[in-house]
Amino acid sequence: MTANQPDELSRIYGARFEKNLAYRRRVWSVLVPEFFQSFVSPADTVLDLGCGYGEFINTIRCGQKLAMDLNPDAPRFLAAGVRFLQQDCSTHWQCDNDSLDVVFTSNFFEHLPSKSALKLTLEEAFRCLKPGGKLIAMGPNIRFIPGEYWDFWDHHLALSDRSLVEGLENSGFTIAKNHDRFLPYTMVNKREQPLFLLSLYLKLSPAWKFWGRQFLIVAVKK
Repeated sequence: MTANQPDELSRIYGARFEKNLAYRRRVWSVLVPEFFQSFVSPADTVLDLGCGYGEFINTIRCGQKLAMDLNPDAPRFLAAGVRFLQQDCSTHWQCDNDSLDVVFTSNFFEHLPSKSALKLTLEEAFRCLKPGGKLIAMGPNIRFIPGEYWDFWDHHLALSDRSLVEGLENSGFTIAKNHDRFLPYTMVNKREQPLFLLSLYLKLSPAWKFWGRQFLIVAVKK
């Protein structure tokens, strides 16, 4: 249940992201240790859902690393030791029941073709997470970027923090954190900002209300 075929994903993301890939890596070298690492323990098994070019999973410190994506180019960018799963996320995951501590996903759910595909994906995440395991989801919030949201060819599913919370709860999750505004919308075709500003922004959460256009939700399998 996919909207774009693997060869099309390779073309879309190559054109969109590879020109500023070095900057994206530097951004994640701040985001992970200064923010997301607090959700992940050193012994955790972590799956990066819709891993893209591996900026998160390559940087996070954890016990075991898995990355899932349909893009056939993704393995080229993954660090040694990352297990790659090339598959449709709405089908049965190549993971055992109760085997994951954290599922992380960033700017991915909007690429799914339908709510049905998202529901199946959330159900697989719930199955594979251990009791107490976390799903961490970040993505553009349709409530704050109703026009710009559709400026990308492969954006298909419009989500807000509120609709995703309902979907997560319907799939059995309990919501631990819900920030309707977190990071600005996108790094595509934007000026490369100094990284010290990002570090400062992460520490000044009141600023998120002014510039944040992406939600950040942490859901737990109780």
